[in-house]
Amino acid sequence: MTVRTLPGPNAFKLGLFGLNTDGGIAITKVPERWRARWDDIAEVVRLSDRSGLDFLLPIARWKGYGGETNVRNACFETLTYGGALAAMTERLFIFSTVHVPVVHPVFAAKALTTIDHVSHGRAGLNIVCGWHQAEFDMFGLSQGAHDDRYERGREWYEVLTRIYAEEGRPFDYKGRFYDLKGVTGEPAPVQRPRPFTMSAASSPTGRAFAMATSDILFDTFRDIEAGKRQLAAIAEASAQAGRAEALGVCTACHVVARETHAEAEAYYRHYADTNMDAAAVDFHVGTTKANRIVDAAMIEDRVRRAAGLSSYKLVGTPEHIAEQLIAIHRAGFAGTTLSFVNFKDELPFFIERVMPIIRRAGLVA
Repeated sequence: MTVRTLPGPNAFKLGLFGLNTDGGIAITKVPERWRARWDDIAEVVRLSDRSGLDFLLPIARWKGYGGETNVRNACFETLTYGGALAAMTERLFIFSTVHVPVVHPVFAAKALTTIDHVSHGRAGLNIVCGWHQAEFDMFGLSQGAHDDRYERGREWYEVLTRIYAEEGRPFDYKGRFYDLKGVTGEPAPVQRPRPFTMSAASSPTGRAFAMATSDILFDTFRDIEAGKRQLAAIAEASAQAGRAEALGVCTACHVVARETHAEAEAYYRHYADTNMDAAAVDFHVGTTKANRIVDAAMIEDRVRRAAGLSSYKLVGTPEHIAEQLIAIHRAGFAGTTLSFVNFKDELPFFIERVMPIIRRAGLVA
């Protein structure tokens, strides 16, 4: 069975994660941490577009995590952000991360179609069913029980995809969460039958939702051997579900690339341990444990959480980082996101020193 992956020439897809939000995915107090200022974002996006990266994946946040930095509180909304990025790029896939309870599917269908036309078919959807009740309190909403969130997500997805399928013909929809009359939406998106879709999930219910709705599952792993076991289980589930292509899996990595391993590790400890925003990390760990079924050891590793939301650690020389990316690719992952303490300062070194190595290995064209 072939594995679903993003369109494009690269065998292993590389994207940037969290560019739209204060701190990126690090939870650190260092003064050089990413501040998500628009002009800096635009500069990084243009560099990424001309340097062979594949996609941009934003975080959808409405409220920060407290602590000294209140990290993530400053965050650009992802649909309007996606429209702006679509207009200034030529090849990057532009994902919008959408909270199901907050964004109505009729609105989401129209907004995604707009991005897809602006980008000439490069819009992506990342469906998030919710986990942070304090955010939903701002909208007067309750996220509900864990499994109910995904049941609502399935209805949301049914409405969105039916809008695209009907191509302007009105229809009614009645479910447990949505009771809609005369729904219609034009124009249709450029991508058919819908924009490329991703879902981030780690629980069995969340993964079943991704299996039913998405092209790619966005997930983290403890180590490469554990990642291989996850991929084998997902391939088996794809076959049992009768999918024509196995659900692809994209993972996440946080990156510290330096000339020497010692220099890279020293900076890693500096930002993720010595200058961890401990109160914000504790808040995030607590809400994650309360709302998700994930690897407990990964949650409890506070340094890894501060370094990059428990994503995989790529810390060392360009050669070491390239070797790790090659191993992740060979394990069977469709791609990975990359995050840095400061995207503008650190991405150029990655492009100049790591990309040529993985290009020679055949990961990127």
